[in-house]
Amino acid sequence: MAGIERLTITLPTDMEKFVKGAVADGDYASTSEVVRAALRDWKTKRALQLGELAALKADIDKGLADVAAGRVKAFDRARIVERGRKLLAARSSST
Repeated sequence: MAGIERLTITLPTDMEKFVKGAVADGDYASTSEVVRAALRDWKTKRALQLGELAALKADIDKGLADVAAGRVKAFDRARIVERGRKLLAARSSST
């Protein structure tokens, strides 16, 4: 590790028992290792969430640009419902 910083954290009793239980079961050597592993997992999950959010924002921006440029279709409820039914049917048949 490049550097180590000591932190004091406060956990609810159920989380504290879970952390200490993981150490007692031999899954981790210390409570610090449990917390580091949890933070690594959170960091990975957060990066994925931020990536998905960026992709969603890009899709929204593209949609807004399409509307501004007049690249739109009239709303056709029946067509949308039919497309949804086809997608659901395809999903159901693939499982």
